[in-house]
Amino acid sequence: MGARLLVVQHEPDAPAGWLGEWWAAAGVELDVVRADLGQPLPARLSDGGHDGLVVLGGAMGANDDALHPWLRPTKELLRDTVRGGSPTLGVCLGHQLASVGLGGAAGPNPHGRTVGVVPVALTPEGADDPLLAGLDGAGAVHFNDDVVGTPPPGATVLARLPDGSAQALRLGERAWSVQFHPETSPEIFGAWLRWERPDGLEPADEALLATVTAARDRLRGTWETFATRFAAQLG
Repeated sequence: MGARLLVVQHEPDAPAGWLGEWWAAAGVELDVVRADLGQPLPARLSDGGHDGLVVLGGAMGANDDALHPWLRPTKELLRDTVRGGSPTLGVCLGHQLASVGLGGAAGPNPHGRTVGVVPVALTPEGADDPLLAGLDGAGAVHFNDDVVGTPPPGATVLARLPDGSAQALRLGERAWSVQFHPETSPEIFGAWLRWERPDGLEPADEALLATVTAARDRLRGTWETFATRFAAQLG
């Protein structure tokens, strides 16, 4: 039997996307939990016989527990999984939830929104990382208003955004989180823009979407490598 990943999805328009496609092709079974629809989360990863945990992105904030009651158990599950040593990946909101759950802090970026294709800027530690080595300067899709302001104790910053905030973290021996979206295709990115502009995209939005669309092949080549490396951690 192949490896099984528990995937926590927060919104209908924020699926596992390309990551799910690549993992499925590698023989990894994805068990997607729509926590926003009330589907229950296990208290521990082992309760469902899963080998790893992935927490995806969403428009809510990592501290919005009162508005979105599944966020608290998601943070608890992230904390338990990271400390238990199982493979873990947090994406965007998942990156922020993992940091908060492990004792760090996240909130609105004082420098404003990061959106579009932004290069990955690896730190020296990131250059030797099992997931990110060799990907310095590669483009990555971003769509976020919040960032990790204070990484949790013991975390290693693997990459930084131009504003200095953590673009990627290693949270444990087999645990990572990224502010960017390796899963996001131009179609998903376009859906996010249209959700914000139901009356039609503005010229700046069209330009952003065109940039992401033009980068499709480079994005796929880069982040399939990343996905394959994460899948190897499940063995």
